[in-house]
Amino acid sequence: METDVESAPSSQDGGMPGLSVRLLGQLAITRNGIPMGLPASRKLRALLAYLVLAPHPVGRGRLCELLWDVPNDPRGELRWCLSKLRGALDTPDRRHVRTQDDMVALDLGGCLVDALEISHAAAHGIDALDAERLRALAELFAGDFLDGLELERNPHFNSWLIGQRRRFRSVHAAVLERLVASLPADCDEGITHLDKWVELAPFDERAHTTLLASLARRGEIAAAEEHLAGAAQLFQSEDLDFAPLRTAWRMIRDQQSAASPRPQPACQSTASQLMTPSPPDSGLLDSGPLEPSHASLAVMPFVEESGLRGGLADGLTHDIITRLAKLRDFFVIARGSVFALADKGIAPEEAGRRLKVDYFATGTVRSMAGRLIVSVELVEVRTARIVWAETFEHRPDDIFAVLDDIGDSIVSSISVEVETVERNRALLKAPNSLNAWEAYHRGLWHMYRFTQAENETARHFFARALQLDPTFARAYAGLSFTHWQNAFQRWGDRDRESALAFESAGQSLLVDDHNPAAHWAMGRALWLRGEQEGSLGELEQAVKLSPNFALGHYALSFVHSQSGDPKAAISSSDHSRHLSPFDPLLFGMLGARAMSHVRLGQFEEAAVWALKAAARPNAHAIILAIAAHCLALAGRLDEARGFAAAIRKTLPDYRADDFIGTFRFEPDAEALFRQGARRIGLG
Repeated sequence: METDVESAPSSQDGGMPGLSVRLLGQLAITRNGIPMGLPASRKLRALLAYLVLAPHPVGRGRLCELLWDVPNDPRGELRWCLSKLRGALDTPDRRHVRTQDDMVALDLGGCLVDALEISHAAAHGIDALDAERLRALAELFAGDFLDGLELERNPHFNSWLIGQRRRFRSVHAAVLERLVASLPADCDEGITHLDKWVELAPFDERAHTTLLASLARRGEIAAAEEHLAGAAQLFQSEDLDFAPLRTAWRMIRDQQSAASPRPQPACQSTASQLMTPSPPDSGLLDSGPLEPSHASLAVMPFVEESGLRGGLADGLTHDIITRLAKLRDFFVIARGSVFALADKGIAPEEAGRRLKVDYFATGTVRSMAGRLIVSVELVEVRTARIVWAETFEHRPDDIFAVLDDIGDSIVSSISVEVETVERNRALLKAPNSLNAWEAYHRGLWHMYRFTQAENETARHFFARALQLDPTFARAYAGLSFTHWQNAFQRWGDRDRESALAFESAGQSLLVDDHNPAAHWAMGRALWLRGEQEGSLGELEQAVKLSPNFALGHYALSFVHSQSGDPKAAISSSDHSRHLSPFDPLLFGMLGARAMSHVRLGQFEEAAVWALKAAARPNAHAIILAIAAHCLALAGRLDEARGFAAAIRKTLPDYRADDFIGTFRFEPDAEALFRQGARRIGLG
């Protein structure tokens, strides 16, 4: 039966949102606390939910394809659904259902929508929320997303629905984990949330361990043993290793038995007690496994939008796993493991927890109307936060070339995003608490500031990483980079720093000859020594080992731009920027292209690219010098003199000899740059 929605009041009361939409649990719409009726149409509810979560307006054709199994008049049914949504959502002074041309969208500003509240909190980081906010979020989870709503013969929508339910369950588990950590130890509320967390994530060892520790501190040893027995049966039914959880319980029990009966501060949380180091002979953490030294990632099998696997989706997944592994940036779970879990119907979120990885990536592949559309998400397992999401759309004129291009973009983006998250996380930790992986990423953060003081700080953190892990090839490469910068920027004795850059690069190769960063470091070190042929050989080996290694392609461009093949330099510069469009070394990629155009006599093009390089926020004096010389050669003398003046604010005696001495130009190129320098008083 259809309720008369027009009779409901439309005014907002008490400053609270007058309109509320609940998507978690059974769908409901209320206005000022009064339920708003909807026709008994499953597709109407499906349409509402899809539009609520759509980040952009959606075409009518897409909505018809998603929800209607070729009825007589799909657009007519869509119009009917939209009219009913207007009746439930719109008011005389506010239209929430927006249509323009062929596009449909919902404007829900000022409304309370549970799914949007939760999505917004997850996107900004659940770790930063206080207990009150976490409680409010937990209360929004009244059930599964669109609980009880499924559509027959609608594989596209059902695939989307399954994905959303998995995502919200994962966020719910992350909210509960954080809420338990923020509450006083062993309070009744904490136990309630722990039980729910275990129910949502039955194979998450953290959930079981936290619950067992809480029960033990309350003296409920029998209850803990009963829970452990049930968990053992559950894990064994899925052929999962239960030994770590059993070992953790043994440690918890022994620690509890050995502890003296002293009161715990009321403000201390369950999680903080688990994480506080204890004396060496009894502490849970001291007896536990060592913290992993690298981040880890699982790429779950991509699926066709219908929910099926195989074909292009499986091929793309395999390609991405292989390419990521070749980068050797972090641990990548093997193809066999992730495909085996997917074959059991295990959701990516649950697979990530079972595999104990830090991140998982997943995606869908869709072919329609002569286009190939691939959507990808990178998710942090512990917090269920979407770190990165992107959609790639191409016309498959050459399907293999298109897949190769999409694979390049996905692999490079995942690598950059993981590095960014790890770098920022390391920055927030106390320096003396960093492990090797974190110290390395802290070093990267300082290295990319490109000042003498920050470079020295970066060198310190790379050295610290190598103290903790002498087999860390990338830390040796980072150390080599700091010495390379000292030589290149003239922050130290060039010969000594060049020797140290070469020595560190050699150590990186000794540790891992298959790591592209090791060959990259050696290629740059050989360039400093004037060994161009050896330099190019090492850099070519770096990109051969990992075609997605953006810094390898950039370094090739850098060397070729001065005394090699300028056209090859332009090609390598473009490819490095395609692989890593927001790279911290983007100014160098652009600057190398600018110098290549000078050697080709294309001075105006050189000026354009040099200006782009100088506009980067971390561009240093040498990049400004490239801009000054290129602009001078292009006849843009006022702009060139402006850059020359900017350089002399920090380097008052800077001259053409300093610029030429920094690089290794062929004689013809050197003559051109000296000509530009004379035009603006740098000769």
